[in-house]
Amino acid sequence: MLKIAFDPIYAHPLPPRHRFPMLKYELIPEQLLHEGTITKDNLFSPDPFDEETILLTHARDYWEQLRDLTLPPKEQRRTGFPLSARLVEREIRIAKGTIDGCHYAFENGIAFNVAGGTHHAGSNWGEGFCLLNDQAIAANYLLKHGLAKSVLIVDLDVHQGNGTAEIFQNEDRVFTFSMHGANNFPYRKEKSDLDVPLKDATVGEEYLGVLYNVLPELIRQQKPDFIFYLSGVDVLESDKLGRLKLTKEDCKARDLFVLEQCKLNNIPVQVSMGGGYSPDIRDIVEAHCNTYRLANDLYF
Repeated sequence: MLKIAFDPIYAHPLPPRHRFPMLKYELIPEQLLHEGTITKDNLFSPDPFDEETILLTHARDYWEQLRDLTLPPKEQRRTGFPLSARLVEREIRIAKGTIDGCHYAFENGIAFNVAGGTHHAGSNWGEGFCLLNDQAIAANYLLKHGLAKSVLIVDLDVHQGNGTAEIFQNEDRVFTFSMHGANNFPYRKEKSDLDVPLKDATVGEEYLGVLYNVLPELIRQQKPDFIFYLSGVDVLESDKLGRLKLTKEDCKARDLFVLEQCKLNNIPVQVSMGGGYSPDIRDIVEAHCNTYRLANDLYF
């Protein structure tokens, strides 16, 4: 069964300018339930978890400032969110949803988190609506508990996974691959193990051609026993922050290829949704829902 981490706190209430990007966290499961792609049995709600697991990835002083709500105003502005206990709980639950998803992926081949993809959070900073790096936390959890020896993070959000790159810069067991807009946020990039920067207005044919060449070779070279996939839909032409020119069909082809490569090589994969900022929320929800539909058809 396809297992999907979802909790109402994912759509955490925020000031008006922050609310629109959060709507998708409610609408994605609602749409999948409405059309019959999933039932309520597919959804699970993650609990908070221990700070020792967080400290495998994030610096103690940074985590304690989040926990105690003492993060300096300048650092709060960098995250894009006003800090609150509810927001910190949200980030913890998202990370736990990704960890839980790893266990379901070992059982079923794949698992999803409706939220997650918080790849701008570094070891000692939050940035770009990211406070705790869910996939980095989960990767370190797998390594710590001997559940994986080699991890590949496939980050196809339109923005570079700078936090993930920084966290694993000295960790040979985790290979970070980020394919992103060259001129997009973050404007100060970190160094992933493999960065593929794309020029503005890159179209689907070119984008997919690069991915088709790179990913199978990466899997062959790295031989990962677990893959994390960040499937941001801010690569769409309609996205107001994206600068690329992919259609929803291009995005669907991208997701299908990644998932096929995981299944072909018998590598469990955890999928976090990442960004999406098209002005019409229906474009965001439909593009994200396609990823679930593909997974359901391919694996189940």
